[in-house]
Amino acid sequence: MTSPLLRCAGPPDPDGVVVRTDPADAGWSYVSFAVHRLAPGAVVRRPADGDEVLVLVLEGRAGVTVADAPAVPGGSWEGLGSRESVFDRPPPPLVLAAPGADVSVIAESDALIGIASAPGGTTRITRLIESDGIHVEERGSGVTARRVHHLLPPSAEAGRLIAFEVFTPGGNWSSYPPHKHDTEDQPRESYIEELYFYRFAKAQGYALQRVYTPDRTLDEIIAPQDADLVLVPRGYHPVGVPAGYDCYYLNIMAGHTRLWHFTIDPEHAWLMDWSPPPS
Repeated sequence: MTSPLLRCAGPPDPDGVVVRTDPADAGWSYVSFAVHRLAPGAVVRRPADGDEVLVLVLEGRAGVTVADAPAVPGGSWEGLGSRESVFDRPPPPLVLAAPGADVSVIAESDALIGIASAPGGTTRITRLIESDGIHVEERGSGVTARRVHHLLPPSAEAGRLIAFEVFTPGGNWSSYPPHKHDTEDQPRESYIEELYFYRFAKAQGYALQRVYTPDRTLDEIIAPQDADLVLVPRGYHPVGVPAGYDCYYLNIMAGHTRLWHFTIDPEHAWLMDWSPPPS
């Protein structure tokens, strides 16, 4: 039986979408996300609404145009892209678009494009975030070692969206030790919805992700494969990667605030070996 938290990738639809979710589908309030696999010259248009939008050129090259929004000038950028595969080392360039702006993307090569959105916050800005301006962190040690790209961290100027990339070697653990952010109780914990978009260096790879609450009213073990999404509406959510299958995931998050305050599962807090980034 398929977990209600898993969204499996499929063949591209007419807009190139291979996997997507939104609040109506996920049963939450903030995060929408779609991944488009585009051929050269293909165009994706996202009409303006009340959402802040983040365009991520995950693979290949593309141009992005953002129209003016109320009191926020737009912009247009060509030749965006830093890698052919997510497993190449450079972080991807991002374009953040203010609520109320039309957004269009044109593929300049075969391209994998992520488009995230969430209701606009108090900060409203349109800007390009260059690959070389993204902080890269080596997190954890031993079998919990992984590399983190701080694409749009809570410290960055944005309205509501947060984004990270994580690279976990085969045989290692990630999103570890288990932590949760499903209760608005500042400064202890934030309510933040989160999703994971997975890729694997070998197409037959997979991960094992557990999503569970302290009272176990939610307790799911999910095996995402290449290009699948896992939704984390609440609870702890560690990831284990089988030996031989290096794993990538993109985290998109949004919630009441852009403060990423979380609680570690007290049973596993002794395994904490890294410091959270500043909010």
